[in-house]
Amino acid sequence: MQLTFIRHGQGEHTLNMPDSLQTRDPGLTDLGRRQAIRLGELFPLSSEDVMIISPTRRTLETALFWRGELACRQIIHPYAGPRVFPLIAGKFGLPCDQLLPKHQILKDFPGFEFAQNIPDTYWQKGINILPEDNFIKLAREFIDWCKQLNLKKLYIVSHDGTITSYRPLIEGTPLSRDDFPLETGAFQVTI
Repeated sequence: MQLTFIRHGQGEHTLNMPDSLQTRDPGLTDLGRRQAIRLGELFPLSSEDVMIISPTRRTLETALFWRGELACRQIIHPYAGPRVFPLIAGKFGLPCDQLLPKHQILKDFPGFEFAQNIPDTYWQKGINILPEDNFIKLAREFIDWCKQLNLKKLYIVSHDGTITSYRPLIEGTPLSRDDFPLETGAFQVTI
C-alpha cells in the first residue's frame, strides 16, 4: 500500500506565533484554502480513494477543499490528530491542537465518517502529549488498521508533528523538527 501523509494547509493559528497558538479551533487561512485546492493538482483523487483525517478544523477543511465536489471516502481518526514533536516530558498541549468534538464535526462536516472502536479518551484528548511508549503502541495499531483497509493507496491528512512522529516508526531513522513538512507538504511510503 502506498501511504501518503499530507500536512494541512496554512492555519489561522500560524499567523502571529507564538500568541496565535492560543487560538482554539483554528481553520484555514485564505492561503491555506488555496493550498488545499492545489492538492487536487498534485494528488488527483478518484471516487475510489480514501482519506484518513485528523479531527481538527484545519485538517477537515484541507480534506474538504482538496476533494472539491468529488465524493470519496473520508474517515476521521484521532490517531492522525496533533502530536507534539519532539515530546518533552511535562509539556502541555496547546489550545490550537484540541480536537473538535464529534457533535461539532457532524454539524460542520456532514458526510465524513468516524473510525470505529476507538476508546473515547482518544476522541477527547487525542495523542498530542501521550507518553512515547503509549504513542508507539497506538501508532503501530494505526498502521495495522490502515493496512487492514486493503487499499492500493491511502491518504492521511494530519499535522507536522504527527507526521514527523510516525516517520521514524515507518522508516526506522531518527528525525528532528527540521524534518517537518511544509504546509500541504507530503511524505509518501510503501508499507
